[in-house]
Amino acid sequence: MTASEVLFNQESSVAPVGIIAMESAKELGGKINDYLVDWAKKGGNSTDTFLIEAECPRFSSGDGKGYIKSTVRGKDLYIIVDVGNYNCKYKLFSRENCMSPDDHFQDLKRIIQAASGKAHRITVIMPILYGGRQHRRNYRESLDCAWALQELERMGVSNIITFDAHDPRVQNAVPLMGIDNVMPTYQVLKSVIKNIKDIQLTKDKFMIVSPDEGALNRNMYYASVLGVELGMFYKRRDYSTIVDGRNPIVAHEYLGNPVDGKDIFIADDIISSGESMLDLAYALKKKNARRIFANATYAIFTNGLEKFDKAYADGYIDGVFATNLTYRTPELLSREWFNEVDVSKYIAYFIAAINHDVSISSVIDPHEKIKTLLENYNKK
Repeated sequence: MTASEVLFNQESSVAPVGIIAMESAKELGGKINDYLVDWAKKGGNSTDTFLIEAECPRFSSGDGKGYIKSTVRGKDLYIIVDVGNYNCKYKLFSRENCMSPDDHFQDLKRIIQAASGKAHRITVIMPILYGGRQHRRNYRESLDCAWALQELERMGVSNIITFDAHDPRVQNAVPLMGIDNVMPTYQVLKSVIKNIKDIQLTKDKFMIVSPDEGALNRNMYYASVLGVELGMFYKRRDYSTIVDGRNPIVAHEYLGNPVDGKDIFIADDIISSGESMLDLAYALKKKNARRIFANATYAIFTNGLEKFDKAYADGYIDGVFATNLTYRTPELLSREWFNEVDVSKYIAYFIAAINHDVSISSVIDPHEKIKTLLENYNKK
């Protein structure tokens, strides 16, 4: 069954599709819409767009409001928001402010309010979860992500689609709401094969290394589907000190088989400052690794790109793979070592599946896609 056959089978559709791309996700929303419109035309539907215009203007005092510029009554509504997009700005008492995750989440709630309960169903597509890095309580701390999910549930949101959640267990906060935590594994592997021409994904030439115990599951999956060995690092921390809200890392201890002469692939959810990833690269190079490729679903580079530029020039990092699910600066996109992984088509498939209340595997089975991708790669 093709995507267009699923999406435009009017008898099984729960309601007409409507998409609101928040200011933070205009680029991603536009790409998703293009796929849906293309499938619509192939399915005999002449729809020009599924996008619904909406806006969250601000007063000079900082107060805001949300309004939707056309009807959403009876729509199967999908709201796309990137809470990590710091490039969105607004005026506050004549000063220009970058929008924080708090601002984006508040605007999301404003748009849900503006829908006034008229939509048939609301699904929020939030690739990077609001408050997702504050996912558990150790001391007297807030639980931002869990509270935000409960708030969205109370506002009538039926489903949330997120990608590579920092800790998937946060969905336990809303056991009766649908949450899909999606891993873009196929898209990443496709990009690796496409952009690294001489890559050999064999056990004697290639190896997966987890950056820490928290990322072990995602790296274990890569190692399993590729049939290669898996190593990992253990972060030894100083628990007597707190710096920027965290216990600083004293050393990275490697556990696993030798990496001599092998290409190494390290997968994590976020590259923030990037210092941990570089520490791993330096440690692996000391162990005679051949090339090192870093993968993060979200590459935000909070401390700039200069250290990665130097690591690339010095031969410590050979490439970084990251998705288009959050804001990437023009400077990052221009870097020779950066490879973008487009996930917009995958999200369009999810919209098609949810709109017809069917399993995503009936539209696209990622396991089969990965299997086919590797079979075609091995033939070449």
